[in-house]
Formats: sequence, C-alpha cells, structure tokens
Amino acid sequence: MPNSPNSTSSYAQPNTDYYSKWFVLVAVIFVTCLITANIIAVKLVSIVGFILPAAIIIFPVSYIIGDVLTEVYGYRQARQVIWLGFMCNLLAVAAIWLGGLLPAASFWDGQAAYDRILGYTPRLLAASFIAYLIGEFSNAFVLAKMKIATNGRWLWTRTIGSTLVGQGLDSFVFITLAFVGIIPLTGLVSAIVTQWLVKSLYEAIATPLTYGVVNFLKRQEGLDVYDHKTRFNPLLIAE
Repeated sequence: MPNSPNSTSSYAQPNTDYYSKWFVLVAVIFVTCLITANIIAVKLVSIVGFILPAAIIIFPVSYIIGDVLTEVYGYRQARQVIWLGFMCNLLAVAAIWLGGLLPAASFWDGQAAYDRILGYTPRLLAASFIAYLIGEFSNAFVLAKMKIATNGRWLWTRTIGSTLVGQGLDSFVFITLAFVGIIPLTGLVSAIVTQWLVKSLYEAIATPLTYGVVNFLKRQEGLDVYDHKTRFNPLLIAE
C-alpha cells in the first residue's frame, strides 16, 4: 500500500496490483465471519428473553470489519471485499448443496441431520444474499460519506451511524423476504427491530476495539483514504 497518511481516493488510490498482508488478513476475517454466520444461523438461541439466530455471535463482526475496510482503505477496496465475500459464500452454499446430493455411504446414518442443519431453502438463500448486499453496501456508503462530512473526526459516529443504516436494512430485507406470509406482521416487526437493535448494540460495545484496529492499520499502512471522487456504484467491481 502507498505510504501517504492523508491520501484520498481522488488521487491516491491503493495499488490494486499489490495487497498488503494486513489488507489480506482483514479480508480473510471478513469472509470467514460471513460464511461462519450463515452456517450457524440455523440454530435459534435465547438471550435474555430474545430469540435470535446463533449467528448473532459472529455476523455483526462482518460489519465491524466492513467499517474498518472503508475507514482505512476506502469504499473502492471495501466494495471488492464485499463482492469477494458474496462469491465465497455462494461457493460454500453450492458445495454444501452438492455434498447433500452425493449418495451417502451405506453405514452412515447422518443424512437427515445433514439436510436439516445444512440444507437451505431457495427463499431463505435469496433473502440472505439480497440482504447481505444491500446491508453491506449501505454500511460502506454511509461510513464513507460521513467520513468526508466530518473531515475524518468522530469515528464513533461513523461506525455506529453506518451500522444503524446497514444492519437496519439487512434485518428488514432478510426477515421480510424470508418470512412475510409465514409469520404475522407483528411478529415480523418484532423480529426486525430486535435483530436491528441487538446488532447495533453489539457494534456500539465494540467501538473501542474498532478504534484500536483502525488506528493500528492506519499506522501500519500509512494510509487513510477519503472517497472524495469515488464512484459509489456497487457494481463497479473492477474499477
């Protein structure tokens, strides 16, 4: 990465032909959190009376990492990692689906358990993928714009503000697409609000950790991107 402490995306974009070890590490953690969350989300847990998917322990971390990516490397690089996460998750789902189709060994009696835990319905998959893209890109967009508006000050306002928008849209889109017509409207609203608030609270509590990681990476990379002239079209993967 270029050594420019106050670089902006308008004239000093990170070199796309070279990715530092820190950028690769952050991207790997992001993808791992995403895939892990989708696998363990099948289990429902009860936390102080709230019924939530087990993914609550790891999925919000993907938003924290998304904040770190956008804050340090800029929206352009975050956009590449978001699409990378999407493709890796798609690959994982395809592998799990194909694994379920393969004939089981005669002595293996776990097919029903495999299908129940790892099986996905097309509706839930579509809802998950759409919600992920809308939520993550909204999160990155809001943080990048707020960074410019605040001139890089008050990081906590950007991390929490972007999460409120991103997680709110993610929860709304996923639960609506996945369960509308299945559970009553009051249940939908309750589920959306509960997940939104819990995930946002998670982000707020993790703010000191986010500050530490962001400051560490900015020092290591000599980089602090401002997206003054970035094109925010999420489809410009190879820009």
